Amino acid sequence: MRTVQRLVAVIAAASLLAACSGKAPDSKPAPTNATFTYINNLDVMTSWDPATSYSNEGIATNNLYEQLTRSDPKTNKVEPLLATKWVASPDGLTWTFTLRDKVKFTTGNPMDAAAVKAALDRTIELAGGGAYIWDPVKTITAKDPATLVFDLKYAAPLDLIASSAYAAFIYDTKAVTGDLAKWFEAGHAAGTGAYVVDSWKKGTENELTLKANKDYWGGWSGVHYQSVVFKVVPQETTAVQMLQSGQGSFMPAVSSTVFASLKGAKGVTTEEAPSFQNMLAMLNTASGPLADVNVRKAVAEAIDYDGIITTVQGGMVKGTGVVPPGLLGYTTEVQPTTNAADATKLLTAAGYGPGGKKLSLVLTYAAGDPVQETVVTVMKANLASVGVDLQGKALAWETQWDLGKSTDASKHQDIFLFYWYPDYADPYSWFINLFRSATPPYFNLSYWDDKAADTTIDGLQAVTATDRPKAEQQYVELQKAISDQAVTAVLGVINYQRALASTVQGYVDNPSYGNVVFVYQLTPTA
Repeated sequence: MRTVQRLVAVIAAASLLAACSGKAPDSKPAPTNATFTYINNLDVMTSWDPATSYSNEGIATNNLYEQLTRSDPKTNKVEPLLATKWVASPDGLTWTFTLRDKVKFTTGNPMDAAAVKAALDRTIELAGGGAYIWDPVKTITAKDPATLVFDLKYAAPLDLIASSAYAAFIYDTKAVTGDLAKWFEAGHAAGTGAYVVDSWKKGTENELTLKANKDYWGGWSGVHYQSVVFKVVPQETTAVQMLQSGQGSFMPAVSSTVFASLKGAKGVTTEEAPSFQNMLAMLNTASGPLADVNVRKAVAEAIDYDGIITTVQGGMVKGTGVVPPGLLGYTTEVQPTTNAADATKLLTAAGYGPGGKKLSLVLTYAAGDPVQETVVTVMKANLASVGVDLQGKALAWETQWDLGKSTDASKHQDIFLFYWYPDYADPYSWFINLFRSATPPYFNLSYWDDKAADTTIDGLQAVTATDRPKAEQQYVELQKAISDQAVTAVLGVINYQRALASTVQGYVDNPSYGNVVFVYQLTPTA
């Protein structure tokens, strides 16, 4: 999935917190065995296989595995990681990567061109999760231990693709002689990252613990966090108490009210950063009351988008089309509109309202997310004003997603509320994942089936590589179609509001890796 062509994507660079930029007092030595505790409101590990994982686990797996390249918010460029350099042919069809020397997987096996080829070949063959990013690839050749050559079907920005937060991980396919997928799903990892799995206790508060990979190629000179704990704490008040009491290091999302209260609080620093992430209300186009396009339009017009932005108090900015600012295809030609009178007329014409049928809709959202909880409250009031009863169901993410992508349409929700952000700095992710028809459904949780849109989506990568202005226009036209058919309501673009322990130094938000903290880059202080 994703757009191809060298995207000079505007990767919004988040600034370092002023409060986080200082050094620890000389009188207090830096800790030598510090633990970084990530307080998450959702379960972390949905899938363990680095080839197919495509959900919340990215916050952990990006500390266990590495890619050939990484998007850097400080330079707005793709920087070396496991590859030290690369070159593309003039026609963009051949890419040659030179690999970092003397890197080993945590299994002890060498990370060389043959191993990288084996990992990417397996990812492409399994075709799960974000593997679509490799669709342009025709063949991968290990020319020698340090040289990897990609021959493409059509020109593509392979250096950017290779930085993806999903499906670009390099892993050891020789980690076990038996069933590798089964081995991964038992809670194992085989990457080159700075950390390794220490323990995994599914369903518990301390779900996942990582420890330092003592043989990490980057070395451990200086002061680093030696372990990482991912805590699952659905209640925001409890999470904040943990942060303030020193039991936590980082909260990825804080409600605006709490965020404001934490500014200047002892032992805590706060940070705001723009993102490539938006909140979407996917409207069920295939079954239930919303299969009627006019009912969908009524729901979309009943939503008070400005009211949502005001209520979340800085947690979001208003969205336009599906693509957030800073990416190819962003447009102001598509604007969400609020018109309760028109919504009422549409509902009446569809047989709902006074003298007609009662309309009740079920909306699912992730339990423990304060921003989603606020948005659902606003939407419920908005829809009640036009005679629609909205039932919000807070579910664990895995449960919400399992129901949404069920092959049994009777289990599908009317409205699926969730976030989306790109696998790398490119808009193709929204369209190939959310709006390309698929059976069974995966992330296309509006269940939209439009053959003309499918054809356009299928050609986006090639068109972007050969005719960028045409691709830009195709993105705009697709967003107009999505708006005209009320496939999705874009509720806003997330403005990250995060809270960190003041002992955490060196944190920089990277919008290309939503909610990921690269813990190795941080410095713990006393």
